Amino acid sequence: MSAPPRTRRRRWLTICTLTASAALVAVPASGASGGGGSPFGARTLAQLAAGRADSVGAFTPKLKGEDGDDGNEADEIAEGADQYAEARTSPGIVAPGAYGAAWSSLTKLPGTGGRWRNVTDLPYDSDDSRYRDIDSNSSGGSGNVTGRMAAVAADDDGYVYAGSAGGGVWRSRTGGGHWQAISDGLSSQSTGALALDGGGRLWLGTGEATTNADAYLGSGVYVLTDPHHGTFSSRSRVGGDELESTTVHQLRFGGGKVWAATGRGVWSHSTKTLKGAWKLEFAPNPDYLPGGSQAKDPSAPYKNIANDIAIDPKDPSKVVLAVGWRSGDDYNGFYTKGAGGAWTRITSGLGDLPADPDGIGNVTFARSADGSRYYAIDQSPEQLNTNPDSGLEGFYVSKSGSPTGPWTKIADYQGLAASGSALTSSGYMPGVQAWYNQFLTVDPADPEHVYAGLEEVYETKDGGGTWSTVGPYWNFNFPCWSIDPAKQTGDCNATTHSDQHGVAIGRYHGKSFVYVGNDGGVYKRPLHGSQDTSGHATDWTSLNDGTIDTLQYYSVGIGKDLTYGGVLVTGGLQDNGQSVLRSNDRVMGSNFGGDGGDTLTNPANGCDIAEEYVYLSIQVTQNCAVNDGSWMTDPSKATSYNVAPADNATGEARFIAPLAADAKNPSTWIAGGRHVWVQTHGYAIRSGSEWTSLYDLGAGHTATAVATSGGKVYAAWCGPCNNQGFTRGISVGNMDGTGWHDIALPVDGTVPNRYLSGFAVDPKNADHVYLTVNGFSRQWTEGPGAGVGHVFESKDGGTTWKDISKNLPDVPADSAVVTPDGGLAVGTDLGVVYRAPGRTTWQRVGDLPAVAVLQLKLSPDGRTLYAATHGRGIYSIKVRDCG
Repeated sequence: MSAPPRTRRRRWLTICTLTASAALVAVPASGASGGGGSPFGARTLAQLAAGRADSVGAFTPKLKGEDGDDGNEADEIAEGADQYAEARTSPGIVAPGAYGAAWSSLTKLPGTGGRWRNVTDLPYDSDDSRYRDIDSNSSGGSGNVTGRMAAVAADDDGYVYAGSAGGGVWRSRTGGGHWQAISDGLSSQSTGALALDGGGRLWLGTGEATTNADAYLGSGVYVLTDPHHGTFSSRSRVGGDELESTTVHQLRFGGGKVWAATGRGVWSHSTKTLKGAWKLEFAPNPDYLPGGSQAKDPSAPYKNIANDIAIDPKDPSKVVLAVGWRSGDDYNGFYTKGAGGAWTRITSGLGDLPADPDGIGNVTFARSADGSRYYAIDQSPEQLNTNPDSGLEGFYVSKSGSPTGPWTKIADYQGLAASGSALTSSGYMPGVQAWYNQFLTVDPADPEHVYAGLEEVYETKDGGGTWSTVGPYWNFNFPCWSIDPAKQTGDCNATTHSDQHGVAIGRYHGKSFVYVGNDGGVYKRPLHGSQDTSGHATDWTSLNDGTIDTLQYYSVGIGKDLTYGGVLVTGGLQDNGQSVLRSNDRVMGSNFGGDGGDTLTNPANGCDIAEEYVYLSIQVTQNCAVNDGSWMTDPSKATSYNVAPADNATGEARFIAPLAADAKNPSTWIAGGRHVWVQTHGYAIRSGSEWTSLYDLGAGHTATAVATSGGKVYAAWCGPCNNQGFTRGISVGNMDGTGWHDIALPVDGTVPNRYLSGFAVDPKNADHVYLTVNGFSRQWTEGPGAGVGHVFESKDGGTTWKDISKNLPDVPADSAVVTPDGGLAVGTDLGVVYRAPGRTTWQRVGDLPAVAVLQLKLSPDGRTLYAATHGRGIYSIKVRDCG
């Protein structure tokens, strides 16, 4: 008899806030902050389903006017969803061009002489058999993983192109694997769309359009004439700056034009002449576009979202636009040109495909090569808001081959659940994240052979009559699964990582393959592959061989490896848990699953690890979470422990909440939610009750950064944290609970009224502290008190501050660290800068691409600087090479 079904910690993606700046928004985990029971630990699908059911009705494009907690989990989810964008946009909407200007300034800075070393450029095995502790996803079947892939393209010559969420575009010449980065010269490493045109050129639309937690905006559309050999450059941008600072959901070709579905409407450009401006074809609410009379309205980013374009293969003048915000708006619908040449909504004749705004959300089209079929996926705002099981309206086919239909429904979520899906629990069924997960493609040789992606990968060979879940969410819950390390996943075959975004069909050595991109990277299987009796594919291959590193780290931790010598490096990741790299490893392992937030690692013993999930859920282990899975039959053999402070249960912490150890005493920790928490048991902590509240930041306030050295504590907070009434502050006190007070930071004072992202305390003097400030200055945002500057210094314990930004580019600053010689390194959304001891100006450190560096930390001996990038893995550089 097999062991009980394995469970998985899983981030729950719900609401998002579009912005006119860097990121789209944070997306929380269901139940992560709800009351009752353990908010952490082995998270069952039933718990996920319950959290999903509680969140119904939470979906709205409106920003909250208040951040107070009224006990409603939907409000908690909405607050978590806003946080990533808030850091970069509040207190006001940011004007287009901010990132382009920042990148230009950064590249003009004098550079340091050192070079970064990629620490994580080796395979990352999510099924590593060493780590089968209670909160690991190991044995789920995803194999080697990397960061989220937003788009994939492939040709018939064995070339595959993978566009990542935050780490640029990569090329393989061998049908997948042996990857090479080809877009490092661009000012945006966020991919929205990839497409090969009929002439073999590769088109890249920057700006990821998944409207999720950490999707960054782009710098436009680029084309690569010789994708087999060339690389993208700023000179390869198509048109002008019309598509800067937006997202590109799809690129489609027809009638001598390339069409772009963007966050600011539908645009077109000639495919023959690449110069000249893009033409705005259709925006349902043009007054909300940049420069319009309503452009500063908080809801403006939601008012012109386009998802896809369908072009009639028999008559390219017939075009259907799928336009609409996935959570619902009056403009949602399908549009085509009327007799007078104006775009009009299609209100009838679509057949089963909805025509009313409530039924049309995120839509993806795909047509057959012979023109006989058009297919569509439709996510429904109404389902999203009312159905706890799924947001999917359905899959559809137009057998006329025309995108105007009539359309026939060929699948719904109940049918997909019965096709071998792993998502069969009420409240967590296929399409539950259909607004986030969608792809669709048709076999070029068979108009009835279709691959579709939601959370899982589905295949039909008869035009939608029957479906198979060829890429199930995971292997947990299937009878073939086993946690036994000797059996890997038991008799189950490997599957793909969950959450599908991109798909392509190509050929290599005369054989056809389907390639899929998801939250775990890129996978392939033969186009006509084999299946087991459950309909699951038996032939998926992970292409994440370590030569491609697009891992999206929130944090990094470094400690001595007492077993093998050297150092152990760990870090928390978007939807890829916690990675752990021992000094003798050739393959990284995953010792925690779900989303990994902040990380603490004992400098003296790297296997002492505290890993934050979300909303201040914290798990601790003292053996790297090494486990053979025997805890399933003997719970006492678990070696990871839930130690979340109380703000987790009440929902009074941010999605990625701050966690820090005292610089003088690694056994003393500070955590920030509404309260500033302390615990002094170090990695021997075993219960959340061991935390003590040092200070109440106040109702509606949540910590954004904490730091402590020698018993002195700094805590930054915001609340409200969005554009409607944004406020921020700093509280300072002592570890023994004495001396706590709020620093006077007036709205128009020295420190700007923007998101306070981090502290760096001078190890020689706890009253000497540096502060990093996120967002953009008043040049780019008109919010109240936006001010200028990104790095500030205090020599009197935070009472007064001085702007030391000088020549630092106007770019969000995320993290800082004081080097042993008194230098200051700062991680920004576009790389790392450094101010040498005794200097007042900044240098650019090394040659990282335009990638966000969310955290910097030093090695235990202080000689090496580590950078956790959100899209290109973890890098290191010798401190002596920074100046």
